[in-house]
Amino acid sequence: MGQMAETVTLTTAQAIVRYLANQWIEIDGVETRICGGGFGIFGHGNVTCLGEALYNHQADLPLYRGQNEQGMGFAAAAYAKAYLRRRFMFCTASAGPGTANLLTSAALAHANRLPMLLLCGDAFLTRLPDPVLQQLEHFGNPTFGVNDAFKAVSRFWDRITHPAQVIQSLPAALATMLDPADCGPAFIGLPQDVQGWTYDYPVSFFDKRVHRIRRQTPDHDEVADAVALLKNAKRPMIIAGGGVQYSGAVAELTAFAEATGIPVVETIAGRANLVHDHPLNIGPIGVTGSDSANTIAQEADVIVAVGTRLQDFTTGSWTAFAHDAKLIGLNAARHDAAKHMSATVVGDAKLGLGALQAALVSYRAPADWTARAQAQRATWNDYVAENTRVGNGPASYAQAIGEVNRLCHPRDRIVAAAGGLPAEVTANWKTLDIGTVDVEFGFSCMGYEIAGGWGARIAQSQTEPERDTIVFTGDGSYLLMNSDIYSSVLTEKKMIVMVLDNGGFAVINKLQNNTGNESFNNLIADTPTATAQVGVDFEAHARSMGAAAETVSSPAELEAAFGRAQASDKTYVIVMKVDPYEGWTTQGHAWWEVGTPHVTTSDKVRDAHVDQESSRHKQRNGV
Repeated sequence: MGQMAETVTLTTAQAIVRYLANQWIEIDGVETRICGGGFGIFGHGNVTCLGEALYNHQADLPLYRGQNEQGMGFAAAAYAKAYLRRRFMFCTASAGPGTANLLTSAALAHANRLPMLLLCGDAFLTRLPDPVLQQLEHFGNPTFGVNDAFKAVSRFWDRITHPAQVIQSLPAALATMLDPADCGPAFIGLPQDVQGWTYDYPVSFFDKRVHRIRRQTPDHDEVADAVALLKNAKRPMIIAGGGVQYSGAVAELTAFAEATGIPVVETIAGRANLVHDHPLNIGPIGVTGSDSANTIAQEADVIVAVGTRLQDFTTGSWTAFAHDAKLIGLNAARHDAAKHMSATVVGDAKLGLGALQAALVSYRAPADWTARAQAQRATWNDYVAENTRVGNGPASYAQAIGEVNRLCHPRDRIVAAAGGLPAEVTANWKTLDIGTVDVEFGFSCMGYEIAGGWGARIAQSQTEPERDTIVFTGDGSYLLMNSDIYSSVLTEKKMIVMVLDNGGFAVINKLQNNTGNESFNNLIADTPTATAQVGVDFEAHARSMGAAAETVSSPAELEAAFGRAQASDKTYVIVMKVDPYEGWTTQGHAWWEVGTPHVTTSDKVRDAHVDQESSRHKQRNGV
């Protein structure tokens, strides 16, 4: 008979933590723990057992205490972005509302294809004490609860019903988070009693394991089909998405574009694939893009979409391209590669671009096409220079962005999210170095900005501690979620936070007005139930959480204030009012489909509906 495997008796929670502490990844030849630690708020659903296990692994898996579970999830997502999906953080929350608060951040991670491990309290498996505090009761299905809601926003979902189950569940969750095609959040529900139950685990389960991200070689025939399309292209274009960076394929993208002369446009997630002055960088594409990128997109006959999921802000709700343009989808995910009847090249972007370049050794895009694209970009650069110029009209997002862009270090990391700022940053920011821009627009999630900045700063402090993390947020997002300013002060993870106050949800007010509607319930001044018009002292509020802060009266004062923020040794908040009506970037917009009323008593709304529908003929129908 064979010798029995050596075992160790551990609780379920202890086994989970010990396993995570022994998972490593090789990044550029250096081994590091794949889990950078976690974010946790304890409650009765996770403090006694999981908390006990984490206490004994503080050196291996540092635990950051958040102020809000949703913010913890945003921070974990930003951390994963900063590490190009090669490392992740876990989030732990108690059963009930603590766990429910993570739903939004799980959805954000799912939309953006980001790894995040959620270790959440769950109802007692035995049901002996049911119904417990914060437990939802479904009379016809006692197994159904809040945690089942995560099935819609997780790439991997499991509930641990026996301690032995983690031997299968944890590797499966990790494999999902490391898979370039299926990457996303993994949810593991931990019933409160099961967390403390014991099992004799094989010692070998906890051996150190070094992981590597899989690189799938594209199929030879798919590459050949794509090459055949490109060889006949007269007006080719590359759309570079966030997947280019996750693949580590920036050098290959640059080499492919330079070898072929094919113009490159960027998605929001791919906003820092090329520096702004690269001669083949024609600008950001789509609804919040540039005239230069959108002009050539409408004329391109073959479009290579690399590492992008082609969401509607990229495609202009599928009006950005000619009806007869041919698409080539190079993507690790088959689902994304095959969109709109694309010729698929399913595989790693780094390997796929290399294969395309090798097969196109004698091909070069027509010189007049490349020159036309570059001329369009030069015109756009002139527009951005004037749009961001201090003194060009009332104080605006664009002016603040331009000043920070001029004053920051090339390796500083920029974080923005929902509202008007993603469009303004995407259109006006001049990328100074590769991989330095995080505009969260996959889920367009208010509240990501400050929490995400904290998570990004935790990652940045491990790789480039001398550089700054710069957050752009509006007053609306600030009021929704600001408490991680306090988190950053507690953990000494300094951020520079630009709070640009336009008196409410001004970008939605702009959409409301642009569709013929009257201003209603977006700006504080136009909220009927806001009978007292009271401004918020954002500077005092930030100071109350331990940050340094100041208010400037105009963009002209930003240079001195930003210098003080750079010199500060703790989080520094700069507040400035911007005009809610004027100063918006008016150029560079592709059509965007929004639902408008087909019947109305308002002439303005009816006229706006007719104007909106007048562009629908440009919309591709999926082929």
